[in-house]
Order: sequence, then structure tokens, then C-alpha cells
Amino acid sequence: MLRKVVRASTVSLPVMLWASPALAQAEEPAVALQAVVDNLWLVIAGALVFLMQAGFAFVEAGLTRAKNLGNIMAKNLADMAIGVPMFFIVGWTIAYGSDGKWWGGLSDFFFKNSSDPAVLNDISGGLSPATSFFFQVVFAATAVTIASGAMAERTKFTAYLVFSAAMTGLIYPVVVHWTWGGGLIAQLSIGDAVYSDFAGSTVVHLTGAVAALVGAWMLGPRLGKYGADGKPRAIPGHNIGYAVIGVFILWFGWFGFNAGSELAADNLVPFLALNTLLAAAAGTVGATSLIWVKTGKADVAMAGNGALAGLVSITAPVGAVEPWAALVIGLVGGLIVVLSVLFFDAIKIDDPVGAISVHGACGIWGTLAVGLFARYDDAFLLRDNAGLFYGGGFDQLAVQAVMVLIVVAWVGVASAVVFGAIKATIGLRVSEEEEVQGLDVAEHGSAGYGFDAP
Repeated sequence: MLRKVVRASTVSLPVMLWASPALAQAEEPAVALQAVVDNLWLVIAGALVFLMQAGFAFVEAGLTRAKNLGNIMAKNLADMAIGVPMFFIVGWTIAYGSDGKWWGGLSDFFFKNSSDPAVLNDISGGLSPATSFFFQVVFAATAVTIASGAMAERTKFTAYLVFSAAMTGLIYPVVVHWTWGGGLIAQLSIGDAVYSDFAGSTVVHLTGAVAALVGAWMLGPRLGKYGADGKPRAIPGHNIGYAVIGVFILWFGWFGFNAGSELAADNLVPFLALNTLLAAAAGTVGATSLIWVKTGKADVAMAGNGALAGLVSITAPVGAVEPWAALVIGLVGGLIVVLSVLFFDAIKIDDPVGAISVHGACGIWGTLAVGLFARYDDAFLLRDNAGLFYGGGFDQLAVQAVMVLIVVAWVGVASAVVFGAIKATIGLRVSEEEEVQGLDVAEHGSAGYGFDAP
């Protein structure tokens, strides 16, 4: 079994000073040190995931038009400004409030059960409540921002704020409770197989992508996206440099996303980082190669989406697969994202940044890949060699597919209700005049790019 925790055998004085005297007296020094290091690592990993918000902002801004730059930035800022309080007020208790099958209960509004500093900062049992909340809330914000790119350039800012609150307060927390919170999906089994989603190919990325798909469908395409013959027209983004910078920021932050999901600073962390790196590189190669063959050009935006496709694809199986498999999973993810983007264009789902394809199609692939390539117990699988290619049979693949179907159904229905209510009340889409003018001026009162008068 790969998952083994390495405990430090020596303790340096500066680090020991961080541990409380009570903890140091109650436990062996090495155990006390490990608890401190685990908590510090999770805060660092959470900060890396937080930085991914900047990556999303750059990718979305670069792949859309200059007249909407400020609006893109405002929505990504809102993901944190709205998402963090909503997850604090109600999302956390739905996700982790109890071990019920359907939801976590409503007994921990405003994180009140951990408000006592003695509880909030207690690391005697491992991660403190403060550490756990910090790491989990940035994942919630990530799920929201996926929809921002797919719904870009024509969504009312007020409508997006309402959606952000619903996503972080209810839709995403329910998915978390069903999986990482021990609920519905975590309680399912087929044979010896139980679900595995180490860092969230489905829990985070597919959840965000399904909401994005529903939102993009209900909004309709941008003005001018389809010609009179129904064929899609390219609407180029205004700054490919922004997009590539965003990809690198996301790639960097993903090391916290995946390796942080180990929830401990142990010897599995470098392995998780390695698999993450390999898959992203392979995804870039796969997407670039396919679009080059199809169009005769090495499209830079598609190459960037290929890197993200590889990252999303490896997020579920990252702790369960061998490095060679991470390379294959990422490569296939890069191929999938190209085909998916072309598919959604063909059926008139206008996704300006390819978010549905990157996070949805590749989220599904990454989740199913566990059932094919799982070699090691990642602490979810509870056994080695669970994958079909290692003699594990079809049970694991079936469980992974059931998880995907349940999440798609819940998020699809819940998102349709939320967007439908928004559309029927405050409205979902800006006017044609505002869309032509650009959302920076129409929604925020000034252009994203300011120019000095001559």
C-alpha cells in the first residue's frame, strides 16, 4: 500500500515552540510536531488554491473581449467576497455538519460549534476546525468561478451574485456532503468498490461545469456567435498573454489543490505533485497536437486549455495511479477537451473560455479513470489494484459512473431552479445594447482599460 505516513524522529526547537505546552505534554514530541506541520501545510496549500482565483481571472479575461475585462475581474472577486461568507454561514454545516445521508444538518450556522478558541485552534486530533474550513472554502470558490467563464460577456452582475451565493451555500455543499462528508455517494458500494475522488474531478470541477452548462444554455449564445447558416464564428479573446499567465498560475495553484488534499504533510505529497505535473504537461501536448492536426495551427488558447484539461483529469485519480498512468490520463484529457469544445460549439452552447469542456468533460474522464488505472489505495478505495487494468474488474468503474450520474442530476436540477428563478425575477441576461457596449461600462460604470486623454 502506497499511503504511509512519515513521522519526524527529531524536533527542532523553533518548531516545537509553535506547539502548545499542553499538547507537548500530552503527546510524543514527534506526534506534536507532525500535527503542527500538517496544519501549516494545509494553510499553505489552501493559499495556493486561493491564488488559483487569480489564474481563473486571467484565463477568462484573456479569452474574452477587452470591453468585458472589468466585469470578469469583478465576478472573480465576487467568488470570494460572496462565497466565503455563504460557506461560513450555511455551506459548511450542510457539507460537514453531521453524517446524515442527504445533508449535514443545520446545527452549525456561522461555524458556531467551533467559535470557542479552544476548539477552533485545537490540533490535538489532527487538523483544527480553522484549518479545515480554510482549506475547504477555497474549493467552494473554485466550483463557482468555473461558471463565470462559461457565462461571460452577457450575464447580469446581480444575477451572478445570486448564483454565487446559491452555489456556495447549497448546491456545492450538498455534493461535498454526499462524498467527502460521508453521505449518499460515500455510502454506496458495488461489490467491494466504493467511490474515489481524491481532490475533486467530480466534487469540484464537474459540479461547477454542470452549473456552467445550465447557465450558458439558459443565457443563449453571445450576439454574433452564430451566423445565419448556424455555423459558429470565432470571437477571439483580447489578450492571449493573460490567458497563458492564468494557465501557469492555475498550474502552480493545482499543486496545493491536489497535494493539499492528502490533508497531511507526509511522503505522499511529492508523489501527488509529480502526478499533477505529468498530467498537465501531457494534456498540453495532447490538445496542441490534435488542434494542430485539425486546423494546421498550434492554437495557443487550446494548448492552455489542454494543460487545464490534464490537471482536471488527474484530480480524482492523483493518489491512486502510477506516474505513467498520470501521463496517459492527462494526454487523453487534452484530446477530450478539443473534441468537447468543438461539440459544444456545434450544438450552440456558447462557452467563451471552454470551461464546460475543461472542467466537465475532463472531470468525468478523470473520475472514470480511477476505475481503469487505480493501482494504489488512496484512502478512499480501501484496496490496491482496484482498476480494471490491474484486474480489479468493472465494479470500481461502475461506482465512479454512478457518482457522476448522481452529481450531474443534482447539480443540473438545482442549477436550473436557481437560474430559472433568477431569470423570472431580476433577469439573467443584459440587454443587447449593454452587451454591445460591453459590461465594464454597462454594469460597472467604467472601462476595464483606462486611457489618458492626449
